[in-house]
Amino acid sequence: PFYNSEQVSQRYVEVAPGNFAIPPLRGESLTLYLETLEFQMEAYRRLAEMLFPIVESEYRRLFPYRRTTEKKYRAVIQKRCLEVARYVLPVATFAYLYHTISAITLLRYHRLCQQLDAPHEQRLVIERMVGEVLRWDPLYARILEDPIPLEETPEFAFFTAHFEALGWEGRRAFREEFDRSLDGHVSKLVDYKLNNEATLADAVRQVLGVSRSVLDDGAAIALVLDPARNRLLGESLNLTMLSKLSRALYHPSYTFRKKLSHAADSQDQRHRLTPASRPCLTAQFSPEPDFITPELIRCEEKIERFYLDVMERIWSAIARLRTRGVRDEYAMYVLPNAVAIRYTESADLLNLRHKHAMRLCYLAQEEIWRASVDEAQQIREVNPTIGKYLLPPCALRKLAGTRPTCPEGERFCGVPVWRLDLSEYQRLI
Repeated sequence: PFYNSEQVSQRYVEVAPGNFAIPPLRGESLTLYLETLEFQMEAYRRLAEMLFPIVESEYRRLFPYRRTTEKKYRAVIQKRCLEVARYVLPVATFAYLYHTISAITLLRYHRLCQQLDAPHEQRLVIERMVGEVLRWDPLYARILEDPIPLEETPEFAFFTAHFEALGWEGRRAFREEFDRSLDGHVSKLVDYKLNNEATLADAVRQVLGVSRSVLDDGAAIALVLDPARNRLLGESLNLTMLSKLSRALYHPSYTFRKKLSHAADSQDQRHRLTPASRPCLTAQFSPEPDFITPELIRCEEKIERFYLDVMERIWSAIARLRTRGVRDEYAMYVLPNAVAIRYTESADLLNLRHKHAMRLCYLAQEEIWRASVDEAQQIREVNPTIGKYLLPPCALRKLAGTRPTCPEGERFCGVPVWRLDLSEYQRLI
C-alpha cells in the first residue's frame, strides 16, 4: 500500500508504564498478562541502569574531551542505554504515529484487516479510521466492502489444512534449516540479477544517448554512483528518484535472507521501497526462547546472564498463558522486541543505495547497521564496481566535496568513518 508514517521511535524516547496494548482477557489470564508486562517494564529499567557504565566508558573513549558529568552528555549516554534495553520490552508496546494514506488504501486495509497476526487490534484500529472517514463523507459507505473473515485468508486455510505438520518439531526444523542457510551472516545475499553491472551501464548510456565507445561500463557506473561525478549523491535530500541519470539505478536488484530482532525489523520496515515477505509471527513462534542478543549486552557476563534470565521468564509466561487457553494472537503480545524474525527481502539498487547510506552511518540502530554492513560487503564481492559506492553519508559527502563531511553536527558519532574501508567498520554503541 501507499502510505506515509511519522512515528515516535522507541530508540531514544523512554517508554512509560502503561503504554501497552491489552487484549480482551479476563480473570487470572489478564492478571498474568499484566504481571508479565510489569516484569518486562522493570527489566527494561534495570537493564538500562546496568548498561550505563559500559556505554559511558565507550562514550569517553570516543569523546575524551567531553565531560560525561554534563547533563547533555549524560542524556546522550542514557539514550544509547535505552536503545538496547528496549529489547526486553513487549511487542505490545504502543507506537505513536501520524499515518497518511489514500482512500483506496484505506478500503484495502478494511477488506483485509482480519488477516494474521493481530486481527482483533487491526480491526479495532481500521474500523475507527473508517468511522472517521464516513463521518466526513458518508458516501464512502457505498464502496466499502466487508472484511474477509480470518478463516478465508490463504494463510489461515493453509495452517488449518496442515495442522499436524505444523507442530513444534516442524517449526524447529524450519528454524534450524533457515539458520544453517545463513552461513553465519546476519543478512545473506541469496540472489541478484546476472547482469547487474552491464544492465546499469547500458541504462546510463541510454539516458545520455551515447554509445559504448564514448562511455564504457566502468565510466558509466562511476558517472551515476560516484558522488564526485554525480554530486546529487552528496545532497542532504534524497534526489535520486527525480534525477534522470540516477533512475538508472532502478534496474539492478538484490535479494537477502535475513534474521533480525523485532526491534531491528521495525527499523527495517521504515524503508518501504526495500520490501520483504515477512512471516506470520505465530508460525515461527518457538516454545524455547528464540531471540537476538545485542553486542553491547555481550560485553559483560553479569548483564548477559540477566538478559538471558529475562528471556527465559518471558517465554515461561507465554507458555502459562497458552496453557490457560489464551489464543496465540494475544499471548504473542508479550514476546520481547528481541524475538527473532526470519524472512527474505529484495530491493532495487536505487532504494538499497539510499537505505545503506542511512544505515551504514554509525548512528543507525546497531543491529540494522550490522546487517547493512553485511549486505554491502557481499555486494562488493559479486558486483565490485557497484559495491564500492555503497557508503555512509559522510563518505559520500567526502567524495562529493560537500562540507561539513559529517552531516550530523553535534550528533557526530566520534569516528571519522569516511577514512575507513568497509572492512574496518566496527562499533559498540
